[in-house]
Amino acid sequence: MTAALRRYDPSSLSDRLRDAHAMSRPLMHEIINTACRRFPSLGQSERTARVMRLVDVEAWADAALALMELELPLWQVRRIAYDEGEWHCALSRERELPDWLDAAVEARHADLALALLSAFLEVQALAVETARPSVPTVRPAPDPFYEPIGCENFS
Repeated sequence: MTAALRRYDPSSLSDRLRDAHAMSRPLMHEIINTACRRFPSLGQSERTARVMRLVDVEAWADAALALMELELPLWQVRRIAYDEGEWHCALSRERELPDWLDAAVEARHADLALALLSAFLEVQALAVETARPSVPTVRPAPDPFYEPIGCENFS
């Protein structure tokens, strides 16, 4: 993983989102600056400009969806629902699977943009926790019939 993802504490940023009543420009900039690793790349200038235009006009839900599209290309929104005063958002890598087979990441908040970004941060935290090499390491199992023997005669 990059140094940018190791630098921030995902739980503290998630706590700030949970405690926020509404989305704000400084909070969105903090999320972009601390949790996003693809955002500043030069090859994505059109997409990053789109996210920044949405932030400038305070279209928070659209900005959150555009940010997820940029940062999490393998993840999709599985479900957005409003129930009893809260927005519930679920992100999934396998959206076509039935609910009981899918390992979706879910978040909820009274504000739609904060619910989307909370799920986004949960996925980013999973990426930090499961930092794995591209090639799995396998330890060789010891052979049960292997016995070391000494073959030198010291007499």
